Amino acid sequence: MQLIAVKSVADIQAVVTLADEIWHQHYLSIIGLAQIDYMLQTLQSPAAITQQLAQGYRYFFIARDAVPLGYISVLSDSSSKTLYLSKFYIQQQERRQGVGRFALMQLEKLAKQHGLEQIRLTVNKYNETAIAAYQKMGFVITDSIVNAISEGFVMDDYEMRKYASNSQIFP
Repeated sequence: MQLIAVKSVADIQAVVTLADEIWHQHYLSIIGLAQIDYMLQTLQSPAAITQQLAQGYRYFFIARDAVPLGYISVLSDSSSKTLYLSKFYIQQQERRQGVGRFALMQLEKLAKQHGLEQIRLTVNKYNETAIAAYQKMGFVITDSIVNAISEGFVMDDYEMRKYASNSQIFP
């Protein structure tokens, strides 16, 4: 497996397609169709992804034999020595196959290369499968966050962090 940087307009469109597939499969029972469609339109459209890339976010496909299995997006913050894992999505049929662990190990290497000491993410409080997976990989819940995002929708999340000091995997 490998991480492949998202660089082209075609790559961005492939992320949009993956997001649509994964979000509709996974989040329907968690946040409902209306919020999925709103969030995809505002956060994972070609324009939104292009803007995020311009703001310093880096998108990567998680791929096997150059075939995308999912994608991630990260933003480095050297002042807080934190790598923010903004997006982390894997196709349903690829979950529990080591794809997520591979991606996180690659991110841990990336964090170390940039002198970062922790990885931070947010996860929906009702996404119990993801929370358990993150905890298994050394993340701890550090905060509870509720953000109104417009159209009457809220993001009801836990903030989770993985510190270099509490991990055997973090290189």
